[in-house]
Amino acid sequence: MMDAKPGKVYVAVGNNLVDGLATLEWVLKKWSSHSITIVIIHATTNILNQFVYTPLGKLPASSARDESLEAFRMYEQEKINNQLSQYIAFCGKIKTRILPMEKTDEPIHEQIVELISSFRITKLVMGMTFLKSSSRKSRGSISGSFYVHRHKPDYCELFVICGGKLVSLREVNDEGLMEDDQGNTVARMREKAPFICCLGKVLFENSFDGRYSSFSSSSPTNKDSVDSHNQWENNFQELEKYFQELLSSKSDDEDCPRELNKVGPIEANMNRANKIEDLRVKLNEAHETIELMRRKAKENVKRQEKARWALNLCSQQTEEFEARTNEEITNRMEIKKDLDRAKENIYEIISDIEESKSRLRSIIELQSELSNKLQISTIAKSSAESQLEKEVTMRVDMLRQIEELRRQRDVIHRRIEFCREKDAIGMATRITELTCSYKEYTAEEIRFATDNFAERLRLKSGNNWTNVYRARIKHTTVAIKRFDSVNSLSPELFQAKVKLLGSIRHPHLVAMMGFSSELRCIVFEYMHHGSLQDILFPSKRISPRRNRALYWQDRLRVMSQVSSGLSFLHPADRKPIFHGNLNPSNVLLDRYLVAKVHGLNPKAHAFFDESEVIKDVTDFGLLMVQLLTGRSWARPVEEIVTLGSLGLVGMLDEVAGSWPSDLAEELAGIAIKCLSVKVYSNWSIASVMRALDVVKRKADDLVSPGDHLAIVGGKQMEDPEDVPRVFLCPIFQEVMKNPHIVADGFSYELEAIQEWLRMGHNTSPMTNLSLKHKNLIPNHTLRSLILEWQNKRSTQPP
Repeated sequence: MMDAKPGKVYVAVGNNLVDGLATLEWVLKKWSSHSITIVIIHATTNILNQFVYTPLGKLPASSARDESLEAFRMYEQEKINNQLSQYIAFCGKIKTRILPMEKTDEPIHEQIVELISSFRITKLVMGMTFLKSSSRKSRGSISGSFYVHRHKPDYCELFVICGGKLVSLREVNDEGLMEDDQGNTVARMREKAPFICCLGKVLFENSFDGRYSSFSSSSPTNKDSVDSHNQWENNFQELEKYFQELLSSKSDDEDCPRELNKVGPIEANMNRANKIEDLRVKLNEAHETIELMRRKAKENVKRQEKARWALNLCSQQTEEFEARTNEEITNRMEIKKDLDRAKENIYEIISDIEESKSRLRSIIELQSELSNKLQISTIAKSSAESQLEKEVTMRVDMLRQIEELRRQRDVIHRRIEFCREKDAIGMATRITELTCSYKEYTAEEIRFATDNFAERLRLKSGNNWTNVYRARIKHTTVAIKRFDSVNSLSPELFQAKVKLLGSIRHPHLVAMMGFSSELRCIVFEYMHHGSLQDILFPSKRISPRRNRALYWQDRLRVMSQVSSGLSFLHPADRKPIFHGNLNPSNVLLDRYLVAKVHGLNPKAHAFFDESEVIKDVTDFGLLMVQLLTGRSWARPVEEIVTLGSLGLVGMLDEVAGSWPSDLAEELAGIAIKCLSVKVYSNWSIASVMRALDVVKRKADDLVSPGDHLAIVGGKQMEDPEDVPRVFLCPIFQEVMKNPHIVADGFSYELEAIQEWLRMGHNTSPMTNLSLKHKNLIPNHTLRSLILEWQNKRSTQPP
């Protein structure tokens, strides 16, 4: 049964062109409706290795000359190639390729079985002449077909074609039968015939019939047959002698028994009386024998004449073939000359390649030399870095030991806030000592500090800070606010503002450090984290809620610190100073998130108005609501009061963490009282501060060590006492992001030291000694330690 997708079909054909074409025709009809690839298996013979096929039969190759044998080999190969080309052309558009099978001492039917296993052939079509041409025996092709049929693998399907028709192989009672498609027996397996009979058949039938058929036909195929017979003109005597010896040996074998049988009766019972009669009879028989021998001699003469005629034809074709051979030799000589010229070109190319290799070796040597120099410099650099790393590691180890000791001091955790307050008060005191004279700076000093009011130093975080610049005066970072006609601040009001800000000093009020009447600028202390407005309600240019990471502990501390600053402005023993515009944009945070109030109105000190003081309390209550809920309330105050403390507790900001419910209710109650200050007539900012202190103490009891940390701008704010001093920039006093080593041996933030050098300084910010050079070297070791320290701190629970 035919498969749906046969794929490759292997077709084994012999040297008989007619039978081969008939076999291919059967294959094309069989799989005409399928896309197949035909692989033609052709058994190439070892031409003239042992025997030569002549018009007189198969004779030993040793009887021919070497030149003739070589010419005949080329001719036979050309004949085979021509035959294969006709096979391929017959297949037409069907994809066809040739699989040559070299003939060896192994029987061809065994080679076929091995070929099936090697290529895993599933479809094999085999013509009868394929095995016959290899064995030159018809019975050998039949037995060979049965051998392939018995020993082929099960996955291989075998088709045997005889005369263009499919025959089937069947075995009955150990006898092989070959039948056609109608069940008629075509052939059966028998014992081999005697060698002499087969030889005679080959010599007489195959040789003479082939010779006369070639003579009578003028087709190209028959001319090829004549050409193959014309190769043996130079070996005629040897061939004739060998053929006569074969015939005489056969005749002697057949006649000897008969002659022996005749001699016996002559010598037996012979008498004198019958001797003459017997001699007469013998003489007659001798005459008959001589006559018979004469007839045979005449027949032999005729046969020899026919053989001479065939050899004459062969000699003519041999001459033509030799002429073609000479022409081929001439062509080969020309090809050899072309090959020699190509070799010369190759030699030139090889020489060019060798020259290129020599140049490449020179380049590699140069590269190796440079690599060695680079390696030496790298080793020197690594040695310096390792030495620096050891020193830094020793310092970091000491600092880590100090940190470990600090973590063990849980007893004094509740005093952390007090220490911060004390630190802020001390800083304010130092600033007061530096600026108590309200130093007035010249225009040149202000322009030098701000790099002539460069845009890169301009701060843009709030409506009131659009004209604020970051600057450095006496190695201290400050903020310089410039007043112009746009601010509608007259010279009198400017002087009043300077006088007011210079007369008050408090840890939670932004301190004034100086002013410039010429440029109408006021110098304030620098608040590193900007306004509370930017943290709680970032603008659209900042990613949403990127900075909203103040936890509820820090928000409670901001409430307490702002109330402390307001209570300083609203004393009970003197005329109060009201703020008049308290909101998140006027609450600034320094490096340690200490809250300070900014934006005092110079008119506030000119006269006293009880309603303005009440307004400060109300504004503070609204500020508390914004810190609790994380929302910028645009509703009237009455609506917030209507919500009550429980309503505010239900709207707590989740970003601040998990608020303790009891503390949240107390804070909401304080905010509602501030918003309803008109109802609570005895409720002042001092009362608010005392109430917040109570809540703050309760919160301190709930906070565990390490929980009191703030997250601002996406980074964790650490306790200033917990930061290793080596991580802080000596100029900015901040943890460095990109530390660089300067000639004085200290590491600075790249932006800070570049600004220092750009301002014309050629001395060290730490030692005030002249710098030998201004080269900046990245401190990768310190930077990696800072990153490791920050990652370790960030993994701690909030």
